[in-house]
Amino acid sequence: MPPGSSSETFAGIDIGKDSLVVATTAGQVRTFDNTPQGRAKLVDWLKPFDPIRVVLEATGGYERQVYAALGAAKLPAVVVQPGQARNFAKAIGRLEKTDAIDAAMLADFARAVKTELREVPSQRALELGDLGTRYDQLMEMLVMEKTRLKQAPNAAITRDVQQHVDFLERRIGKVCELLDEAIAESPKWTADYTILRSVKGVGPVLARKLIASLPELGRVSRQQIAKLVGIAPISRDSGNYSGKRSIYGGRADVRSKLYMAAVSSIRCNDTIKAYYQRLRQAGKPPKVAIVACMRKILTLLNALLREQRPIRKPPQPA
Repeated sequence: MPPGSSSETFAGIDIGKDSLVVATTAGQVRTFDNTPQGRAKLVDWLKPFDPIRVVLEATGGYERQVYAALGAAKLPAVVVQPGQARNFAKAIGRLEKTDAIDAAMLADFARAVKTELREVPSQRALELGDLGTRYDQLMEMLVMEKTRLKQAPNAAITRDVQQHVDFLERRIGKVCELLDEAIAESPKWTADYTILRSVKGVGPVLARKLIASLPELGRVSRQQIAKLVGIAPISRDSGNYSGKRSIYGGRADVRSKLYMAAVSSIRCNDTIKAYYQRLRQAGKPPKVAIVACMRKILTLLNALLREQRPIRKPPQPA
């Protein structure tokens, strides 16, 4: 059938903590509980429509199980960022806001915007991602507590904060063990981890994070992977005006760890160090040069995982 024909159905799902409101471009609207049983009923209801695309909005994690359920049922689901959905609603003059209106807007978004389908993560991959998120949460708390430790006004507060620091460090160690155990259970993740760690400057923290939070690594182009992480330069040109390129969006949790790996690589990886120095000698500001190093590292890792080969170790001197 030609695009836009009445036989083509697109769907949008507004996701709440307790409920799921689904709308189709054919005008049907239904509400389901956001429970395993409710998600199963939603899938059963959607399947007969054979939708071209089902769009969900990222809602702080509530969308994850819905996305996984749709993927398991082979329904073409895509998660979009809230900013994308809001901008689309403004563009079409959709100012009203209810759950049903938002679901219908997402269905219209699915029809108007040709969003790219990606592989839906398995339940085990979702659990690995949750462990990665928990690691980040604990690290954030640890950094805050260590700052408070330096500012503690008396010995009693110092002891109390130190006890919490010790507790957090133990919990972080335990989460790292769980991450390593999960990776070790999967031959694919184990192979990917070995390849990632073969690059000098890529430590266990970044390797775990890439496996847990960037499953597209090795499966998409270097331009796409840079956009996903948010380190692709964005042009700001108009007419005779040529603005500065900048980076924006992407997965900030991955980007922050890639930044630290780039800083480390500039010191210990001869290739990245030479690249950074060339950029600085060419007049690039330090931050611009570091972002370029991040992009170079990410591009290399993307290629290595695609080819499933580690960096060869240099021959040892006789």
